[in-house]
Amino acid sequence: MIDWLWTPLQYAFMVRGMLAAVIVGMVCAVLGTYVVLRGMAFFGDALAHAVLPGVAVGYLLGGGARGPVFWWAMATALLSAFGIGAVSRAARIKEDTSIGIIFAGMFALGVALISMVRNYTADLTHFLFGDVLGVRDTDLLLTAVFGALIMLFILTFYKEFLVISFDPTLAATLRLPIRWLDYLLIALIAMSIVVSLQTVGVTLMVAMLITPAAAASLLTRRLSRMMLIAALIAIFSGISGLYLSYYLNLASGSAIVLTCTSVFALIWGITALARRYSRARAAENM
Repeated sequence: MIDWLWTPLQYAFMVRGMLAAVIVGMVCAVLGTYVVLRGMAFFGDALAHAVLPGVAVGYLLGGGARGPVFWWAMATALLSAFGIGAVSRAARIKEDTSIGIIFAGMFALGVALISMVRNYTADLTHFLFGDVLGVRDTDLLLTAVFGALIMLFILTFYKEFLVISFDPTLAATLRLPIRWLDYLLIALIAMSIVVSLQTVGVTLMVAMLITPAAAASLLTRRLSRMMLIAALIAIFSGISGLYLSYYLNLASGSAIVLTCTSVFALIWGITALARRYSRARAAENM
């Protein structure tokens, strides 16, 4: 058992990959609790796909270097996030409609840019499905810095985010800057998506935002505990998924997400059985 655990860690790329998976999993899980509580899953999915034009432009201008890809993806994510809010308010249409418009337009633009360069297709798979084992020292540094920045904002505005998520009416009564806080939360979601690009990729990103937080919500309704449980689930899924990808020769991003989904299914099954048992005991005592 010790050899089974130790062997992958002899490779530097596995160590870097695990560190990246732990950081990304923790950040996405904690931020994902707000996404789950506020019903923003579609927003997260749309934003994850809307960064594709930034990925394409960064790749084309940077000659394949990952630094430009990161910064262009970050700029595109923030532009898309704020664009959704601006369109929904200016055009007086529902937010989910504006999300669909921005999502479809940005994703189509990304596909169009990608189609202009044929040799881009091979590298594109790294951004679509993740390449956590290809994380470099500079990538890990960017992930750690932005992950710490996101966690700092969540810690600083924990109470404000709590109020606007559970009771918007109370937030208005307390005269909290609701619109500013909404934009801040949107910006943090955008940042987390870009930070997670190399770990799980565009297509699987929403799973890391939603699944750990959804699993934690089945176990507790207290936000602080939900964040802690979600982070532990995400960290466990990241490490376990990498071990599975190493020994079973699976894509690392999909292995992480499948592990996370399996944990959710296990928790859901246990809680469902527990509720059924509680109802049966209650019926016997009547």
